[in-house]
Amino acid sequence: MTFNRLLSRAVFVSRAGCRSAFTGSKPDMTNPNWFRGHAFGTSAFLWGLLFKQHSTDTHEYKMRNGLE
Repeated sequence: MTFNRLLSRAVFVSRAGCRSAFTGSKPDMTNPNWFRGHAFGTSAFLWGLLFKQHSTDTHEYKMRNGLE
């Protein structure tokens, strides 16, 4: 048996023997995923805090070194 035939048979067996993790159903809008919403909000808040802190640190660095 050639390598290609062996490989194609292994791919067929692995696809036939497992279920897909993805579903074809539409998300239920009456029951939202609050965890994902809170995770996104927290991430956005932390990025905003990071940018604000960076701006403050850059301004302080420039003031201490007489660059401004």
